[in-house]
Amino acid sequence: MRIAFTASGDSLAAPLDPRFGRAPGFLVYDDETGTLESVNNEQNLNATQGAGIQAALLISKQNIDCVITGHCGPKAFQTLEAAGVKVYPCQAKTIEEAYALFKAGELTASQSANAEAHWV
Repeated sequence: MRIAFTASGDSLAAPLDPRFGRAPGFLVYDDETGTLESVNNEQNLNATQGAGIQAALLISKQNIDCVITGHCGPKAFQTLEAAGVKVYPCQAKTIEEAYALFKAGELTASQSANAEAHWV
């Protein structure tokens, strides 16, 4: 399974960024191979609009099974859902903590967005 975390760094110890569309990047962890990959999202940090949709399109091209993030707006959620990517909201401080919660079955996939449109 390939899991994308909204990241403020490039290691499992990095903070989990609470924003989906405007996160600086994504840390992709393949739990079958144990490999990590960074995906840059800086082009969306200062976007006037559409950051969530663009980030969702970026993720959908990475063969991701699910995203773990703090908040995901309605347009990004719809785009991820259409691509078959599940969204797991999480308030963990680090990616490592978020992964541990996910593996323990303590996170639940969202059925809808958990942030208003244009949340920053």
